[in-house]
Amino acid sequence: METTIYFYTGTGNSLWTAKKLSAALENTELIPVTHTGFDLIHPDSKKIGFIFPVHIWGIPSKIVDFLNRLETDPAKYYFALAVNAGQVAATLIQLKKLLQEKNVKLSSGFSIDMPSNYIPWGGAIALEKQEKKFNEALNKINRIASLIKAKEEKAPEQGPVWQNIFFSAIYRLSFSHVPQMDKSFLVDEKCTSCGICEKICPAQNILLAGGKPKWQHHCEQCFACLQWCPEEAIQYGGGTARKKRYHHPDIKLKDMLACVPKGKE
Repeated sequence: METTIYFYTGTGNSLWTAKKLSAALENTELIPVTHTGFDLIHPDSKKIGFIFPVHIWGIPSKIVDFLNRLETDPAKYYFALAVNAGQVAATLIQLKKLLQEKNVKLSSGFSIDMPSNYIPWGGAIALEKQEKKFNEALNKINRIASLIKAKEEKAPEQGPVWQNIFFSAIYRLSFSHVPQMDKSFLVDEKCTSCGICEKICPAQNILLAGGKPKWQHHCEQCFACLQWCPEEAIQYGGGTARKKRYHHPDIKLKDMLACVPKGKE
């Protein structure tokens, strides 16, 4: 393969982005980060891409762990797309620094603005607003594909200075606490014990006990469990019961289940 794209997804935005970019690039292999196990990763492609959601204005811990296991080569072209809801902040700068520690360069880094899935701050936006974001994102992805094909270098996209400083500080303060933030998840009487939440969690953080989900305190805050629950029975704190759910409309449950850790399904 000319290009390998490693991606991480919770509610489908990053998977959709990876699929669209892969189609535009051609001769590209898509690999879920959750399928890379715990061993060192040895990609053969000349171009290596990373697509992931921005979590609390930074890189999810699953991507940090993945990067720590990635064998790098200064001769290769590395690129990244950070999927966010309008505030990429310094996420791609953080990625650039992590790659520099591995003696390689982030050749290009892009921000992809998509609908938010962070339901504590609000439910799904209107469908017409979603569609506008999808169209704008697709146009940008096609432009990005042209740059990647030509192996052009482009400085990582980032937010304004104040945002980078302030939000990066929040990320650093929050990072070690994220696994325990699942304490706010709860399940209500609508739960039918279907087990989708357990199956779809990319962090393998949910087990069914007595037919009900129990969170195991190694959460990623991706909200896949809540957003994909067919009965909307999973809540986060006391304010989500009436908020509209969101996952990417072009991504189906079977697509997401194909991305869970191997051996889980």
